[in-house]
Amino acid sequence: MMAFHEKQLPADAPIAAKAMNWIDARFPLTSTYKAHLSEYYAPKNFNFWYFFGSLAMLVLVIQIVTGIFLVMHYKPDAALAFASVEYIMRDVSWGWLVRYMHSTGASAFFIVVYMHMIRGLLYGSYRKPRELVWLFGVGIFLCLMAEAFMGYLLPWGQMSYWGAQVIVNLFGAIPFIGPDLSLWIRGDYVIGDATLNRFFSFHVIAVPLVLLGLVVAHIIALHEVGSNNPDGVEIKDKTDANGIPLDGIPFHPYYSIHDIMGVAVFLIVFSAIVFFAPEMGGYFLEYNNFVPADPLTTPLHIAPVWYFTPFYSILRAVTSEFVNYGLIPGVIAYVLLLLATAKNSKVKLAALVIGLVAVVGMIFLEAKFWGVVLMGASVMIMGGLPWLDKSKVKSIRYRPSWHKWVYLVFGIMFLVLGYLGVKPPSAIGGLISQVGTFVYFGFFMLMPWWSAMGTFKTVPDRVTFHPH
Repeated sequence: MMAFHEKQLPADAPIAAKAMNWIDARFPLTSTYKAHLSEYYAPKNFNFWYFFGSLAMLVLVIQIVTGIFLVMHYKPDAALAFASVEYIMRDVSWGWLVRYMHSTGASAFFIVVYMHMIRGLLYGSYRKPRELVWLFGVGIFLCLMAEAFMGYLLPWGQMSYWGAQVIVNLFGAIPFIGPDLSLWIRGDYVIGDATLNRFFSFHVIAVPLVLLGLVVAHIIALHEVGSNNPDGVEIKDKTDANGIPLDGIPFHPYYSIHDIMGVAVFLIVFSAIVFFAPEMGGYFLEYNNFVPADPLTTPLHIAPVWYFTPFYSILRAVTSEFVNYGLIPGVIAYVLLLLATAKNSKVKLAALVIGLVAVVGMIFLEAKFWGVVLMGASVMIMGGLPWLDKSKVKSIRYRPSWHKWVYLVFGIMFLVLGYLGVKPPSAIGGLISQVGTFVYFGFFMLMPWWSAMGTFKTVPDRVTFHPH
């Protein structure tokens, strides 16, 4: 058993110092503060892209606080849910503001997280030794998607109801277990009171607990290996006699003050949207969701919220023709590529078996199932980035110039898929979505080859920093 030690302070020591000493003897408050703030050394060349981590924390706090106040008045009952939201908007003091902050915060959360992920892509923040940091981040993204989807049902408007109906019914495409799985998720044969109650429970309790745990794990893992930087240089490799990185500065007060500027700008934009355009033209809050859910009246066009639409476009792009003339030839070509380039015989055998199973499955299983598979794979594949990227350097600054065009084309196609997901289906839109699906998966699946190609620039020994 470890001995209990409490530092002896002079009798005339300030009361605050005595109180802190008493706490530190029982809880590692000061040491935690030093490890994660005042003595956590971050690279001194952070730029604009490094605002979004702290902004994600801010939006998480906004969502939790506003969610608590909404739950005080919300009724998770199919007969009362829509009316309770209207009650919050019209009769609860400042209820409209809390509701709009929460709905705007949901979109703001995804904007900030997408920007945070873009920074990770550009500067190789998923590369060794930060693989676990990235995996925790992908887990956070999955939790956000689950949280947003379940929360979207709660207003019990037309789009909430029918959007949930479409998404839950997708699970029915899974062979053998699909219909039973859909029934189990709904808790009823149609979206109803049972569905609303279980989605409410997950949205308010279960998913937030997992999300908070992943956020803590993400930060702990990050602070264990240290932050990346725009140069992709490991600052821990160059230290002074005291072990302090030569190119590092304490996170507090330098970056904590630095982030306040980003927070101020964000809050100005966020407030402007909340007060002047909370629906954002129907993208943040669809107009159909201001109409009570009606199981007997289907909206003319059912689409998810904007932050799901790139993946929804991939789902809609998968038709029987696309499977036969696109996916099957694509899988065969990819397997042949692996057989021609892989040096490990086990990799070749695995590629052959998996490819054969996939092709047979595409022949005998309906296209709807493969749409669901590709939609899920489009998110899960992000977790494989640390092992797909074979580049000699981390940061895009020192990669071949044409790599920037690869990232640009990928980003443009992601935005195009998102836009098409909002629009009603059309022949030309479907064709573009199919091309976009190939570009999206090609970016990841071909990364082991294209990321290693070209002439790379020399990475400096120390970070490049210009005082400003």
